[in-house]
Amino acid sequence: MKRLVTSLLLMSSFAASAISLEIVSDGYKRPVDIAALPHTDDVLFIVEQHGVIHAIDRESGKRLTQVFDISDRITRRHNEQGLLGLAISPTFKTDGRIYVNYTDKGRPTMTHISRFVIDTKTFQGDPAKEEKLYSFKQDFGNHNGGWIGFGPDSYLYISAGDGGAANDPKARAQDLMNPLGSILRIDVSGKSGYSIPKDNPFANRTDALPEIYSYGLRNAWRNSFDQKTGDFWIADVGQNAWEEVNFMKPGEAAGKNFGWRLREGNHKTPKRGVGGKNPRGAIDPIYEYAHNSKSNGGLSITGGYVYRGPIKSLDGHYFFGDLVNPRIWSIRQQNGKAVDFRDHTDALQSPKGGPIVQMSTFGQDNMGNVYIASLTSGEIFRITE
Repeated sequence: MKRLVTSLLLMSSFAASAISLEIVSDGYKRPVDIAALPHTDDVLFIVEQHGVIHAIDRESGKRLTQVFDISDRITRRHNEQGLLGLAISPTFKTDGRIYVNYTDKGRPTMTHISRFVIDTKTFQGDPAKEEKLYSFKQDFGNHNGGWIGFGPDSYLYISAGDGGAANDPKARAQDLMNPLGSILRIDVSGKSGYSIPKDNPFANRTDALPEIYSYGLRNAWRNSFDQKTGDFWIADVGQNAWEEVNFMKPGEAAGKNFGWRLREGNHKTPKRGVGGKNPRGAIDPIYEYAHNSKSNGGLSITGGYVYRGPIKSLDGHYFFGDLVNPRIWSIRQQNGKAVDFRDHTDALQSPKGGPIVQMSTFGQDNMGNVYIASLTSGEIFRITE
């Protein structure tokens, strides 16, 4: 099933490295997430936006089984709604737990974080056995966030968008009494429900939700933790002018404000009455790019992962792309600054003709390899040498 897509000699000011993309698996309907099982190197889960999860063999790309189908409870009324995120318990081998983030069919502006238990050998689950852990209401149909993932601390992190429309009209992202526009952090290790980690920054305050870990985000679409260092990377989709990548060392994001809606990237939000000075202590992005069609620009960021796979020249490079403008880049961080920018866009040529478009998500396996999904073609690619 694997097919070589293309090769590219990537030039940077530091080194050149030849990379390729190969198709691992295809035939998916709007794939939006890729997750690896923590206890085996052989299996990946592929999430389709309408509500289906598949298990595939990582090497051959063969579909092993359908994990489950929960499309009966999911709305896709708006383009950014659906089954948007999947997190697999770090203790999956013993508890079979997986977690999903989706928008409710019966209440289209309601987001649910739910837990399911699946068989650890067959990878099949009963969709009827759902435990809703945390739910919150969106104001509109877009900016649903959607990412969920386990940190190195084994807590579950959740990306909640600012509630939608444009310019955060209800100022949710700066409101600590509302989960929207935030990264949430909860402990799901108990037998049921969840608890608040004792070191959550607002755990003991009455004027803030205890689940909030960071805030001031517009619509963080795909975040990740570095497998080697535990560093936290957040890609936040911009409004009209700037897309941004945020970087924090382990624990550094606790209680931090990323500035939206006052700021878009490093800049005052241009709309009158919305933009303002950077809040005290706010985190500035490590990298930003403007809205344009040039090689270093785009329109809607898709966040990725730090490469920790077998290609040594790519070790430590954070890969990310653009959903609307077919682009893929990588950077490294050095002393909190972005360095060694590389443009990998010429690699995005499909054997079916034309560029690989609408990169909806990145993924990573246990060996540190990085994967890319195309929303349009339904293909899953792996970065290779």
